[in-house]
Amino acid sequence: MKHWQEIELVDVEGRPVKVSDFQGWKVLYFYPKAMTSGCTMEAEDFSRLYEDFKTLGVTVIGVSTDNVERLKTFKEKVSIPFVLLSDQNHALAEALGVWKEKNMYGKKTMGVERSTFVINPDNQIVKEWRKVKVAGHAQEVFDHIKEFMKN
Repeated sequence: MKHWQEIELVDVEGRPVKVSDFQGWKVLYFYPKAMTSGCTMEAEDFSRLYEDFKTLGVTVIGVSTDNVERLKTFKEKVSIPFVLLSDQNHALAEALGVWKEKNMYGKKTMGVERSTFVINPDNQIVKEWRKVKVAGHAQEVFDHIKEFMKN
């Protein structure tokens, strides 16, 4: 079985990408579905802080199980400056334990649990948030990394 850092995803241009391809610190955040209200708000929040993350040397990566076309539209429509990756077969979501059974209006379905991971330059997860509430989350992630790097 492949280590989670080596699982191949696809970027909005259809190119194969692995988390380990990105150097330095990374924020890897999973969201359930592009172009829905909560996911749009979360993308806008991470976009607003994008330059601040860059200043700290942190790469922001958004991941969903949407197809490449939907992600490309989402990236353009919301003007997202960071990388979006498609995990259409949910291999990475499963490997990181964010592919979960959900109860939507009484109907059980499988889907992504909104989650965020901070990954160090050695590709180790040093912090994670599960069942994320969108409001204020991107700022909380930024503040945590900034504080962590100070110490």
